[in-house]
Formats: sequence, structure tokens, C-alpha cells
Amino acid sequence: MTIFSKIIAGEIPSYKIAESADFYAFLDINPVAKGHTLVVPKNETDYIYDLDDRTVGDLFVFSKKVAKAIQKAIPCKRVGVAVIGLEVPHAHIHLIPINRESDMNFSNLKQKLTPEEFKDIAAAIALNFG
Repeated sequence: MTIFSKIIAGEIPSYKIAESADFYAFLDINPVAKGHTLVVPKNETDYIYDLDDRTVGDLFVFSKKVAKAIQKAIPCKRVGVAVIGLEVPHAHIHLIPINRESDMNFSNLKQKLTPEEFKDIAAAIALNFG
């Protein structure tokens, strides 16, 4: 069971943004920007392109709704999308509020946020989801 499956199951706490029957979105605890969100399928699959076509499509449609909520809640020009998938063997999409391309650099210093800041950011994004 991956860390993401444990988060989805509620065994590990998360700053949840949105959830459907098939997908779960939550704040990255090592964000490259405020509002950096992970979107994962609830079905544990290691590689995003091992998901069936319908699931990949639905994952991106769900991610689009999350991205729109991020853009309403976090001042940014765009919400960048990254699929890297090496750090956790569970398919996932990174949604990152950006103002320039370099904001998507995962080598950048990670944001240090307090639990209260995480809660506030998650609440603001969740409020705009739907």
C-alpha cells in the first residue's frame, strides 16, 4: 500500500482539496509553491500510462476542475501540470500555481508552511471547487 493509498484511506492525514468516487486531491506537504496540489486515482496504479484510457481522461477532467479552483484561490497566471511519478509508485498529477516557467522547477526550494497555512490554503481551494 502506497503513502497515497494510506492518505486516501484516512490512515495518514492530508489537507484535502476535493474527492470523487475515483479521485482524491490534496496539498503536497513539500510544495514548490503555495497551493501545490496532488491529484491521484483511488485505484493504486504505479504508472499513469498504465491506467486505462477512460481513467486517464477522467483523471485529467477532475484535475481541470481542481486547477480552476486553485486559480481562483491562489494569485497566479496559470496552473502548471507535471506528471513525474518517480517519487511515489502511485500515479499522480502535480498542479502548481505559477507566474513563470521556473516556478515548475522541482529543484527549487520547497515552501515552508505552517499547519495553519496549509489548512487555510486547502480551505480556500476547496471552497472554489465544484
